[in-house]
Amino acid sequence: MTEGNKQLPAVIGADEHSRITQAILDFVSQIPNSKVDTSSDPEAEARKLANRAAQRAALTAGSLALPPGPLGWLTVLPELIAIWKIQAQMVSDIAAAYGKHAALGREQMLWCLFRHTAAQAFRDLVVRMGDRLLFRRMSYAVAERVAKRIGVKVTQRTVGKGLSRWLPVVGALGVGAYAYYDTGQVASTAIAMFGGDFDTEAGDAPEATLPKERPKRGVVHTVGRVARKVVKREHSPE
Repeated sequence: MTEGNKQLPAVIGADEHSRITQAILDFVSQIPNSKVDTSSDPEAEARKLANRAAQRAALTAGSLALPPGPLGWLTVLPELIAIWKIQAQMVSDIAAAYGKHAALGREQMLWCLFRHTAAQAFRDLVVRMGDRLLFRRMSYAVAERVAKRIGVKVTQRTVGKGLSRWLPVVGALGVGAYAYYDTGQVASTAIAMFGGDFDTEAGDAPEATLPKERPKRGVVHTVGRVARKVVKREHSPE
């Protein structure tokens, strides 16, 4: 084994998982403001916003990926946070261009940012009814559970991106290209959602679906038999 191979990072641990999960929760807890006005051609405006954001994301990710070796590995989480900031602002601006910024909540932001990464995480939170999306409002506990599921997928992807830090320049170009593509996926989800109809249910999404506890048949039957015997004895002739 070469000295370089000894320095390769191990599998991401629980601390990194929790940091990524917390970063996701932080991002969806506060919706960025937007200075974009409602557009007469919102789809065209959204495409322009998406293109600018994708270019900015590619430049940011590529720059952070330039340091080689262990130093490059340390930039993985800061890169994720920087890209999410760009993407969250893009989603906010696209919502404003469609005149729907007031309807943008954490459920919609989470959907736009991570639907293409972990679609299964939204299985119980988003219902598609024809061309309309129905979101269930999330409590913090539900949001945390969804963020953990997303965090697993993001972590798996992050391991590969972290290893690319060991290839300076070439790795930076690949990371930048992926950030451009990833931002485009976020934009496509946002445009499809704001260009269509969506709504949010008034109630919170269920914490979990638990089976109803069944009464123990033996106890119920025993109590019933005893009660029937008592009644029969009281009404029986001496």
